[in-house]
Amino acid sequence: MKLQEELLYFIVQRVLERRRKDLEYIGRDVSKLEAIKLPFPRLSYTEAVELLKSKGEEFTWGDDFGAPHETIISEEFDAPVFIHRFPTEIKAFYMKPDPENPKVVLGADVLAPEGYGEIIGGGQRLDDLKLLEQRIEEHKLPKEAFEWYLDLRRYGSVPHSGFGLGLERTVAWLCKLEHVRETIPYPRMLYRVYP
Repeated sequence: MKLQEELLYFIVQRVLERRRKDLEYIGRDVSKLEAIKLPFPRLSYTEAVELLKSKGEEFTWGDDFGAPHETIISEEFDAPVFIHRFPTEIKAFYMKPDPENPKVVLGADVLAPEGYGEIIGGGQRLDDLKLLEQRIEEHKLPKEAFEWYLDLRRYGSVPHSGFGLGLERTVAWLCKLEHVRETIPYPRMLYRVYP
Protein backbone atom coordinates (compact mmCIF):
# COMPACT_ATOMS: atom_id res chain seq x y z
CA MET A 1 0.00 0.00 0.00
CA LYS A 2 2.92 2.31 0.72
CA LEU A 3 4.28 1.82 -2.81
CA GLN A 4 0.83 2.41 -4.32
CA GLU A 5 0.21 5.64 -2.43
CA GLU A 6 3.70 6.94 -3.19
CA LEU A 7 3.18 6.19 -6.89
CA LEU A 8 -0.17 8.00 -6.96
CA TYR A 9 1.21 10.93 -4.99
CA PHE A 10 4.15 11.20 -7.42
CA ILE A 11 1.77 11.15 -10.39
CA VAL A 12 -0.38 13.90 -8.88
CA GLN A 13 2.67 16.06 -8.07
CA ARG A 14 4.19 15.54 -11.52
CA VAL A 15 0.92 16.37 -13.29
CA LEU A 16 0.59 19.54 -11.19
CA GLU A 17 4.20 20.46 -11.96
CA ARG A 18 4.08 19.82 -15.70
CA ARG A 19 0.42 20.07 -16.73
CA ARG A 20 -1.17 22.62 -14.37
CA LYS A 21 -2.08 24.98 -17.23
CA ASP A 22 -3.72 22.15 -19.16
CA LEU A 23 -5.75 21.17 -16.11
CA GLU A 24 -6.82 24.76 -15.56
CA TYR A 25 -7.68 25.10 -19.26
CA ILE A 26 -10.11 22.19 -19.07
CA GLY A 27 -11.64 23.64 -15.88
CA ARG A 28 -10.09 21.29 -13.31
CA ASP A 29 -10.01 22.72 -9.78
CA VAL A 30 -6.33 22.02 -9.08
CA SER A 31 -6.74 22.88 -5.39
CA LYS A 32 -8.37 19.44 -4.97
CA LEU A 33 -5.18 17.80 -6.26
CA GLU A 34 -2.92 20.15 -4.28
CA ALA A 35 -4.70 19.12 -1.06
CA ILE A 36 -3.67 15.47 -1.42
CA LYS A 37 -1.18 14.45 1.25
CA LEU A 38 0.46 11.23 2.40
CA PRO A 39 -0.41 8.85 3.92
CA PHE A 40 -3.76 8.08 2.30
CA PRO A 41 -6.65 7.04 4.54
CA ARG A 42 -7.11 3.30 5.08
CA LEU A 43 -10.36 1.49 5.87
CA SER A 44 -10.89 -2.21 6.26
CA TYR A 45 -13.74 -3.64 4.23
CA THR A 46 -15.66 -4.02 7.50
CA GLU A 47 -15.14 -0.34 8.35
CA ALA A 48 -16.25 0.63 4.83
CA VAL A 49 -19.44 -1.42 5.28
CA GLU A 50 -20.07 0.38 8.59
CA LEU A 51 -19.54 3.72 6.83
CA LEU A 52 -22.08 2.79 4.15
CA LYS A 53 -24.63 1.77 6.78
CA SER A 54 -24.08 5.02 8.67
CA LYS A 55 -24.98 6.82 5.41
CA GLY A 56 -28.28 4.93 5.21
CA GLU A 57 -27.19 2.30 2.68
CA GLU A 58 -28.52 -1.23 3.02
CA PHE A 59 -25.44 -3.37 2.56
CA THR A 60 -24.62 -6.89 3.64
CA TRP A 61 -21.12 -7.85 4.75
CA GLY A 62 -19.75 -10.14 2.05
CA ASP A 63 -21.27 -8.30 -0.91
CA ASP A 64 -19.02 -6.51 -3.37
CA PHE A 65 -19.11 -2.75 -3.71
CA GLY A 66 -20.76 -1.24 -6.75
CA ALA A 67 -20.04 2.18 -8.22
CA PRO A 68 -22.60 3.95 -5.97
CA HIS A 69 -21.00 2.40 -2.86
CA GLU A 70 -17.50 3.41 -3.97
CA THR A 71 -18.76 6.96 -4.58
CA ILE A 72 -20.27 7.22 -1.09
CA ILE A 73 -17.06 5.98 0.51
CA SER A 74 -14.70 8.14 -1.56
CA GLU A 75 -16.75 11.31 -1.01
CA GLU A 76 -15.82 11.12 2.67
CA PHE A 77 -12.15 11.78 1.85
CA ASP A 78 -10.12 14.46 0.08
CA ALA A 79 -7.48 11.96 -1.04
CA PRO A 80 -7.51 8.49 -2.51
CA VAL A 81 -8.61 5.93 0.10
CA PHE A 82 -7.54 2.33 0.57
CA ILE A 83 -10.13 -0.35 1.26
CA HIS A 84 -8.35 -3.48 2.45
CA ARG A 85 -9.11 -6.99 3.65
CA PHE A 86 -12.06 -7.81 1.42
CA PRO A 87 -13.98 -11.05 2.03
CA THR A 88 -12.14 -14.04 0.58
CA GLU A 89 -15.28 -15.21 -1.20
CA ILE A 90 -15.54 -12.14 -3.45
CA LYS A 91 -11.90 -11.93 -4.46
CA ALA A 92 -9.86 -13.87 -7.00
CA PHE A 93 -8.83 -17.43 -6.17
CA TYR A 94 -5.13 -16.49 -6.10
CA MET A 95 -5.39 -13.85 -3.36
CA LYS A 96 -3.81 -14.86 -0.07
CA PRO A 97 -6.08 -15.13 2.96
CA ASP A 98 -5.06 -13.13 6.01
CA PRO A 99 -3.34 -15.61 8.38
CA GLU A 100 -5.05 -13.88 11.33
CA ASN A 101 -8.50 -14.02 9.71
CA PRO A 102 -8.88 -16.37 6.69
CA LYS A 103 -12.32 -14.89 5.95
CA VAL A 104 -10.54 -11.88 4.40
CA VAL A 105 -7.67 -11.50 1.94
CA LEU A 106 -4.44 -9.53 2.08
CA GLY A 107 -5.55 -7.19 -0.66
CA ALA A 108 -6.55 -3.60 -1.17
CA ASP A 109 -8.31 -1.36 -3.67
CA VAL A 110 -7.67 2.35 -3.98
CA LEU A 111 -10.70 4.56 -4.58
CA ALA A 112 -10.10 7.96 -6.12
CA PRO A 113 -11.76 10.92 -4.43
CA GLU A 114 -14.67 12.83 -5.94
CA GLY A 115 -16.55 9.65 -6.82
CA TYR A 116 -14.18 8.29 -9.47
CA GLY A 117 -14.13 4.76 -8.08
CA GLU A 118 -11.40 2.17 -8.06
CA ILE A 119 -8.14 3.19 -9.70
CA ILE A 120 -5.87 0.50 -8.21
CA GLY A 121 -6.55 -3.10 -7.28
CA GLY A 122 -3.96 -5.36 -5.75
CA GLY A 123 -2.93 -7.81 -3.10
CA GLN A 124 -0.68 -10.58 -1.95
CA ARG A 125 -0.77 -13.73 -4.05
CA LEU A 126 -1.06 -17.26 -2.74
CA ASP A 127 2.35 -18.90 -2.61
CA ASP A 128 1.14 -22.15 -1.00
CA LEU A 129 0.59 -24.77 -3.73
CA LYS A 130 -1.91 -26.90 -1.80
CA LEU A 131 -4.06 -23.91 -0.83
CA LEU A 132 -3.92 -22.59 -4.38
CA GLU A 133 -5.15 -25.96 -5.72
CA GLN A 134 -7.91 -25.95 -3.10
CA ARG A 135 -9.01 -22.46 -4.12
CA ILE A 136 -9.11 -23.43 -7.81
CA GLU A 137 -11.37 -26.33 -6.86
CA GLU A 138 -13.58 -24.14 -4.63
CA HIS A 139 -14.04 -21.68 -7.51
CA LYS A 140 -14.91 -24.60 -9.83
CA LEU A 141 -12.17 -23.60 -12.27
CA PRO A 142 -10.62 -26.09 -14.72
CA LYS A 143 -7.34 -27.09 -13.08
CA GLU A 144 -5.72 -27.97 -16.41
CA ALA A 145 -6.08 -24.35 -17.56
CA PHE A 146 -3.99 -23.25 -14.57
CA GLU A 147 -1.22 -25.87 -14.67
CA TRP A 148 1.26 -23.23 -15.87
CA TYR A 149 0.29 -21.06 -12.89
CA LEU A 150 0.56 -23.98 -10.47
CA ASP A 151 4.02 -24.76 -11.90
CA LEU A 152 5.14 -21.34 -10.74
CA ARG A 153 4.42 -22.53 -7.20
CA ARG A 154 5.74 -26.06 -7.68
CA TYR A 155 9.17 -24.88 -8.78
CA GLY A 156 10.12 -22.18 -6.31
CA SER A 157 7.58 -19.56 -5.41
CA VAL A 158 8.18 -16.86 -2.85
CA PRO A 159 5.71 -14.57 -1.06
CA HIS A 160 4.83 -11.79 -3.50
CA SER A 161 2.29 -9.06 -4.13
CA GLY A 162 1.18 -6.96 -7.03
CA PHE A 163 -1.23 -4.29 -8.14
CA GLY A 164 -2.67 -2.80 -11.28
CA LEU A 165 -3.26 0.89 -11.90
CA GLY A 166 -6.12 1.78 -14.23
CA LEU A 167 -4.52 4.46 -16.41
CA GLU A 168 -7.72 5.70 -18.02
CA ARG A 169 -9.54 5.87 -14.69
CA THR A 170 -6.61 7.73 -13.14
CA VAL A 171 -6.55 10.25 -16.00
CA ALA A 172 -10.34 10.70 -15.75
CA TRP A 173 -9.97 11.54 -12.05
CA LEU A 174 -6.94 13.83 -12.47
CA CYS A 175 -8.72 15.77 -15.22
CA LYS A 176 -12.16 15.54 -13.56
CA LEU A 177 -13.69 14.19 -16.74
CA GLU A 178 -17.30 13.13 -16.86
CA HIS A 179 -16.66 9.65 -18.23
CA VAL A 180 -13.65 7.37 -18.56
CA ARG A 181 -14.25 6.96 -22.31
CA GLU A 182 -13.09 10.59 -22.70
CA THR A 183 -9.57 9.35 -21.86
CA ILE A 184 -9.51 6.66 -24.55
CA PRO A 185 -8.55 7.65 -28.13
CA TYR A 186 -10.94 5.14 -29.74
CA PRO A 187 -13.44 4.02 -27.09
CA ARG A 188 -15.86 1.21 -27.72
CA MET A 189 -19.34 2.60 -27.78
CA LEU A 190 -22.79 1.08 -28.14
CA TYR A 191 -22.77 1.78 -31.87
CA ARG A 192 -19.01 1.66 -32.51
CA VAL A 193 -16.79 -1.30 -31.72
CA TYR A 194 -14.00 -0.46 -34.20
CA PRO A 195 -12.15 2.91 -34.50
